[in-house]
Amino acid sequence: MKILIAVDDSRHSERAIAFVSHMRWPAGSRMIVAHVTSPAVPEKPLAGGVDRAQDQLREAGLATERRVAEGDAREQLLALVDRERIDLLVMGSRGHSGVARLMMGSVSSHAVSHAPCSVLVVKETQRR
Repeated sequence: MKILIAVDDSRHSERAIAFVSHMRWPAGSRMIVAHVTSPAVPEKPLAGGVDRAQDQLREAGLATERRVAEGDAREQLLALVDRERIDLLVMGSRGHSGVARLMMGSVSSHAVSHAPCSVLVVKETQRR
């Protein structure tokens, strides 16, 4: 099974990585950690977040690879899904709603609607 995990150095991505790390996956599963950068927004070096994600997955005994793309996150993630023949796309949910969601768009909503594979959106758990 090939699993693509989208990370963006946020706590939402950390939750997705933690979720994947604690799941049981079929033998031989491969985790691909992906980060999409925007040419319009200067970013600090991304190595820290991707490296931490890979380290955590490897500590859980999972084989990992890294992919970095530049452009619109929605388009680039779906292109990676196609190119890599991904079985499952995993991402954290930022939890935007209302006007913020309309103005910013939602990478996870776009993936759920357009990805040819299953999409797992890891949400923040709020237990009461």
